[in-house]
Amino acid sequence: MIDLQEIRNQIDEIDDEILKLFERRMHLTGEVAQFKIETGKQVFDKEREIQKLKVLKERASNDFNAKGVQELFQQIMSISRKRQYQLLTENGVAVKSDFCEVEKLPTEQVRVVFQGVEGAYSFAATHTYFGESVDSFHVETWRDAMDAIADGKADYAVLPIENSTAGIVADNYDLLVEYQHNIVAQQIIRAEHVLMGVPGSGIEDIRTVYSHPQALRQCRKYLDEHPDWKEVELLNTAVAAKKVREDANISQAAIASRQAAEYFGLEILNDKVFYSETNSTRFIIVSRKKIYTSDADKISICFELPHESGTLYNILAHFIYNDLNMTKIESRPLPEKNWEYRFFVDFEGNLNDSAVKNALRGIEQEASALRVFGNYR
Repeated sequence: MIDLQEIRNQIDEIDDEILKLFERRMHLTGEVAQFKIETGKQVFDKEREIQKLKVLKERASNDFNAKGVQELFQQIMSISRKRQYQLLTENGVAVKSDFCEVEKLPTEQVRVVFQGVEGAYSFAATHTYFGESVDSFHVETWRDAMDAIADGKADYAVLPIENSTAGIVADNYDLLVEYQHNIVAQQIIRAEHVLMGVPGSGIEDIRTVYSHPQALRQCRKYLDEHPDWKEVELLNTAVAAKKVREDANISQAAIASRQAAEYFGLEILNDKVFYSETNSTRFIIVSRKKIYTSDADKISICFELPHESGTLYNILAHFIYNDLNMTKIESRPLPEKNWEYRFFVDFEGNLNDSAVKNALRGIEQEASALRVFGNYR
């Protein structure tokens, strides 16, 4: 009969030996790091690791163990690299960065561009962050806003990046990759949608409702109560309010903010179409300048990975081993590569932090591509 306790005792002895060998290996890892510090040699040698894994797998007694050997040693090698990255930082081996630290974001005598028209939530975000006296102008599309920065017509652009209810604004993630602009700040605006029409109109007159697609989705429960209304999507909630005002047709209504109703002189027909204390839109402040403030505490990056098993796990482990809190991860398909993706990550930290330097060093060496969009608060 099998003596389970005896088997467990033997496993415990083996685990003790594995622990001792692991500690010994990590000590040698430190010596390897010292060599790389002195010679400038890169930590990650992908070809060497591939060859070593091949040899170790061939020495396994069966196919199952070969897979286990590969997984085990991939993780051991990954842990060793992370320790080497830490040692490089501790020994003053600098991580190259194009970003410059400033005490305060320059906001005096600047021009700011936003998409939409006056009264839009982006207009509210612009004025909330920069103040009511800001020199601002609007453009039709988010791409136009990015072009305005690139052409030097504006110092900053204000763009929505995600809504707490509707999710990310995917097009602006793609624009961040396309343009060499940087996130320097953020502004969160609570979304409070109301139904508005021309003065003198009533709910019974409405036949068509205009708004942005996300606002229509957020008000779906209310709109479903009026199945005879035609819904028309426009580029912006404030554009919808502007159209209703200009058309002066009592059969038309718009879903937009209270500020839009006030700005365009429209009458609020129902202020209960959608309201939530938690429904907010996060806007990013984008600039050509690679700057971050001393008190910046949030970093946005994107990276691309080889289409191989375990690559995403190994990259995300850099946040775990450096005790960094990852607050968001999104993926977007790579247009030129079917079924491969670019990952967008937000995490807490400052570019001056050692932990951040360690993580970014590791990701830069192990990912196919890395882009730091900015460090902000």
